[in-house]
Amino acid sequence: MDPAKMAARVTVPRADAASTPLPSDPPAPHLSHVPTQRPPVARQPIWTTAGALVGHEYLYRSRIGRPAGVDRWRAERQDVASASVLRSVFEESAADADGPLIFVNVTRSFLVRDRPLPAHLGRLVLEVVESVPGDPGVVLGLRRLRARGYRVAIDDFTASEAQMPMLPHADFVKVDCRDLVKPDGLRLVEIGRRHGATLIAERVETTELVEMCVRVGFDMLQGDALGPAVTMPT
Repeated sequence: MDPAKMAARVTVPRADAASTPLPSDPPAPHLSHVPTQRPPVARQPIWTTAGALVGHEYLYRSRIGRPAGVDRWRAERQDVASASVLRSVFEESAADADGPLIFVNVTRSFLVRDRPLPAHLGRLVLEVVESVPGDPGVVLGLRRLRARGYRVAIDDFTASEAQMPMLPHADFVKVDCRDLVKPDGLRLVEIGRRHGATLIAERVETTELVEMCVRVGFDMLQGDALGPAVTMPT
């Protein structure tokens, strides 16, 4: 398919995410310590380059529904944000095993059993944030979680020394497409695919970036050019 036509085909109306109920799995009582007055959650679609919807990334939002800059928070606050999103998605509505994949950013605590994860029905993708190093405890946690049916994504992959030990255990590798124009940026595509992971280009914000990402071999795309992150009704 022509990349420009693909971009037009998969662009999502802004009302799309807001008009579809949030998916979830059976209640997870072990997440009940998260405050009941939860902040809003946004979601952004993820598409194949052929225009098929694969899933959504669910994102923490401030009380007024705006991006909260969670990646700049200390680890303990990031833990709470991840738990809040997981609770919103998996505890507060009904889902089945056949819906789109659910990508949620998680911190080290969720990978090493310090914090619980909900039942997932094979749909939850644990998106390991860039601040998590691939130390032996994390790698062991990834192996254990994949054996239990969870899927793993490495977020903001830059082939850093801290990320490389996690690569053999990743189902998805997400690359900020803006990194591709940096010196040796295209090597991220080759390295990310080295162990068979599916490559997702994120922050794809223009038709030109859609075309570039398709051309260099990404499998999936995420970004405002294909559908913005929309805050869900609470």
